[in-house]
Amino acid sequence: MADFLQVSTATPTREQAVALARSAVAERLAAGAQIIGPVTSAFWHDGEFGTGEEWQLLLKTTGVRYPALEAHLIEHHPWENPEVCATEIVQGAARCLEWITRSTSD
Repeated sequence: MADFLQVSTATPTREQAVALARSAVAERLAAGAQIIGPVTSAFWHDGEFGTGEEWQLLLKTTGVRYPALEAHLIEHHPWENPEVCATEIVQGAARCLEWITRSTSD
């Protein structure tokens, strides 16, 4: 797994996104989070096409912390089967990557 990741998920409300961001960062599973929204999503769910309004959550973490972050997001997410995806951070400012490492260390 990559050294640094940006992890995304979405929630139905801003308050739920803020709660997930706060708990993940407070537990040092992510260095920081941004909440974007509302956004409009188009998707397939249970064999049906749908659209809806969501709040996107982007979290910065390390590859080492990803499994715990994923478990935390799934456990505390309002949806039974939430989308949780990680994208490798291929490059970043050295001080930013150091911040991610420091912030996710015990």
